[in-house]
Amino acid sequence: MGRSKQSFLPPLDVKLGLMKTFVKTMGKKTNSAGFLYLVGKFLKLSEAKLKEVVFVGPQIRQVFRDPDFEKTLSELEMSAWNSFKWVCENFLGNKKLSNYREGVETLLNAYEKMGCRMSLKLHFLHSHLDFFPENLGAVSDQQGERFHQDIQEMETRYQGFWNEGMMSDYCWRLFRDNPNKIYE
Repeated sequence: MGRSKQSFLPPLDVKLGLMKTFVKTMGKKTNSAGFLYLVGKFLKLSEAKLKEVVFVGPQIRQVFRDPDFEKTLSELEMSAWNSFKWVCENFLGNKKLSNYREGVETLLNAYEKMGCRMSLKLHFLHSHLDFFPENLGAVSDQQGERFHQDIQEMETRYQGFWNEGMMSDYCWRLFRDNPNKIYE
């Protein structure tokens, strides 16, 4: 199957979704030091906005480079954070290491142990790894803007719970939005 026929989540959208899931889970815990650290680090974001994770790519990179953030994390949070960073650097970027499947599986296990809910992005990582091209870093962030908005609506509809119909609902929505387009 050629690259033009592959269907995938844009890498920035996946990163934003994984960060959102991670921070939302920390925000639900009483007095999570990691969450409180992020509240202090991003003073312009209210706690409510932080819980809804209104991060952008540069903010995520800023947190990646902050060694003080990692010092605030619990053991479970640190495991999930390290897995998230690994997936971002070794799967969602310009290179896709040969052991990416193990890295994604480690991330999914760490998120589950931390108590993260299954988002559509986590479901896609879990079930559809073969749909990701070799070089996700070559994908423009602009290509995913409409997709990001659509997926936010789908995740709101499913309220963070995994459901077998999530992907089919999304595909049906694409079909309804453009009935003249031929899909494979």
